[in-house]
Amino acid sequence: MRVLVVEDEVRLADALRRGLQEEGFVVDVAATGPAGLELARRGGYDAMILDVMLPGLSGYRVVRQLRAERNWLPVLILSAKDGEYDQADGLDCGADDYLTKPFSYVVLLARLRALLRRGAPQRPAVLTAGDLSLDPARRRVTRADAEVALTAREYALLEYLMRRAGEVVSKIELLDHVWDASVDTAPNAVEVYIGYLRRKVGRDRLETIRGAGYRLVP
Repeated sequence: MRVLVVEDEVRLADALRRGLQEEGFVVDVAATGPAGLELARRGGYDAMILDVMLPGLSGYRVVRQLRAERNWLPVLILSAKDGEYDQADGLDCGADDYLTKPFSYVVLLARLRALLRRGAPQRPAVLTAGDLSLDPARRRVTRADAEVALTAREYALLEYLMRRAGEVVSKIELLDHVWDASVDTAPNAVEVYIGYLRRKVGRDRLETIRGAGYRLVP
């Protein structure tokens, strides 16, 4: 298995190279964001271990660029940025896993092996349905390249429906996944917000399946 390590701390990069080689991996190392992006683009790697704070291009931008190019190389972010929002940003931009420094090498190996077992299935970072596009990393929705302004609830509802595009989703399922279960929600909340979405993304995009639920037309 061939692994790309993108890390600008020389001692850590060397330690990762030696440790992974002892485990039987073939390892290449890049010390900057642009160099790591270029190597990843060339292909031939089974996974990438990627720092966030890199010279030239941040790890987040490297991942976003790869995903925009439909490159699904499995990415494990390794970073000293340990805030919950930092980790959420890393995963939302398209990374597959996030490990904070300092880290356990045993855990790093286990997570790397888990990534390799899963491989790199087709999993676009941006959801699309016809001319409708939703970017979870930027929380941005466009239709025919024009940005659509949504409230937080409208966005959450649309994201869930887009992840299930073409499927019939029941009202109960939407209430469970989009609304807070601990808060009393009006029975007609789903219908109300479906109406809001129809006015913003097009009535033709959201079908009501009588007696069953709703379907986003793919």
